[in-house]
Amino acid sequence: MDVETRSEEVIDERVRRALSRGHTVDITTTGRQSGASRRIEVVFHNIDGRLYISGLPRRERRSWLANLDADPRMTFHLKGPVKADLPARARVITDPAEREPILRRIAQAWRRTDVDTMVRWSPLIEVEIEGLQAG
Repeated sequence: MDVETRSEEVIDERVRRALSRGHTVDITTTGRQSGASRRIEVVFHNIDGRLYISGLPRRERRSWLANLDADPRMTFHLKGPVKADLPARARVITDPAEREPILRRIAQAWRRTDVDTMVRWSPLIEVEIEGLQAG
């Protein structure tokens, strides 16, 4: 094994560990009208090995969510001890039957009791990090 291969494996392992529990990250989306990059801070959640981004319930649709509806490609920016800019794809989750169990877990993490309101009004996407091997 050469040094470059070992370095990539170390980075992958550090990234994998950083993704194993939710915390604050940035995401960059492409503006659906302007085409400009839009970077915002969000919190992600790792639920049973799958990555989700949500937010507090609000009737107004978030711009970042509309951007991802138009173009699901995004960059997932790890920050803190592990820094990485990871190409990713978003899947906007709109089906209430799929949203409810995920948002129930997120509500629990946030110590919220208004799951029905979250299912109705919170943004929810699943994030797939491109090229990250399962493991």
